[in-house]
Amino acid sequence: MRAARLIKMVLLLQSRPAMTAAELARELEVSERTVTRDAQALSEAGVPVYADRGRAGGYRLVGGYRTRLTGLHRGEAEALFLSGVPGALREMGLEDAASAARLKVSAALLPSLRDASRTAAQRFHLDAPNWFKEPRTPALLPAVADAVWDDRRIGARYRRGEDEVVRELEPYGLVLKAGVWYLCARVTGGGAFRVYRIDRFTAVDADGERFEREPEFDLPAFWEERAEQFARSILRARVVVRLSPDGVHGLPYALDSLSAREALADADAPDDDGWVTVDLPVESEEVAHTQLTALGPEVEVLAPESLRERFAGDALRLAGLYHPGRHRPRGGA
Repeated sequence: MRAARLIKMVLLLQSRPAMTAAELARELEVSERTVTRDAQALSEAGVPVYADRGRAGGYRLVGGYRTRLTGLHRGEAEALFLSGVPGALREMGLEDAASAARLKVSAALLPSLRDASRTAAQRFHLDAPNWFKEPRTPALLPAVADAVWDDRRIGARYRRGEDEVVRELEPYGLVLKAGVWYLCARVTGGGAFRVYRIDRFTAVDADGERFEREPEFDLPAFWEERAEQFARSILRARVVVRLSPDGVHGLPYALDSLSAREALADADAPDDDGWVTVDLPVESEEVAHTQLTALGPEVEVLAPESLRERFAGDALRLAGLYHPGRHRPRGGA
C-alpha cells in the first residue's frame, strides 16, 4: 500500500510544478504528517523531492527529474478508456486504476498539455441514470466486471420471476442503460447470447476457468439489435388515433420513438382539418391510456372502443373539475 502511495506522490509532483502538503494529503487521502514522512522516504531513496519552507511553500521535484514509472499496466489502460464515465468506473471497482492511469498519462505529457484531463473533465460529464430514480449499484457488479475483464466463466444464481435458476455463463460485456446494469453473456457450451440484469443475480462465483472469446462478437452492435428487438416485442396491442399537427409533433415523445415515427410514416395524408389518422403499436390498452393522456386534446382515440370510452370518461371528469361555476377549493388562486 505504501509503495503504491509513494509512486503516486512522485507522479503527482512530476505532473505539476509544485504542490503543498495539504494538496498532496488530499490527493493521497492521508495526513500532512504522512506526506512529510513519505517525502523524506523518497528523498532517502534517491528521488530528488525538495521541500520549500514557509507559508507559500510545498514540495517539488528538482533537476527536471523524470520517473520511468509511467508505463500503463493492462487494467489501467482498459480503465483509461472509460474515464469519461466516472460513476460507472466507481460501480465496477475500477476508480483507482483509472486514477493511476490518468496520472501516468499526465506525467508523460509535455508541461503545456498536462491540464488536458482537467479541462476535458470541466467540459464533458456523463450522467447515465434517469431523473427521479435513486441509482442503486448491484452488490455483485464488481465480481461480474472482474470476470468480464478477465474472460472468466462465472457460476451464477439468477432470479427469473418467482424462481431462481443456476447458470454457468461466459460473460462477454457489460452495458449501463438508464442507470441499470446488464450483462451480455451466453451459457457455457455454446448457444445464443442473452442479456441478464445484474441486480437479479443473487450469487456469483467468478473464479471459473478462462474461456475463448468469439473475435467477431461486437458488443455495441449486439446491444443495439437486442434493444430494438425488446422494444418491438412488448408492443402487442394496437390503437387507432387522430392527431393534430401538435399531436404529430409530440407523439414520439409520448410513446416509443421508433415505433411512433414508423407509424407516422405509414399514415395517410392529413384531412381537411390537418389531423392525421395513425395505427399505433402499443404495449397494452392501459399503457396506451397513460402515454396518450400526455397529448391532451391533441389526440382523439378512434379504436378500440373501450379505450375511447376511457378518454371520454376522462374528458367528462376534467370538464367537471374546470367548469366555470364549480367552487374552487380553499387556497386556489
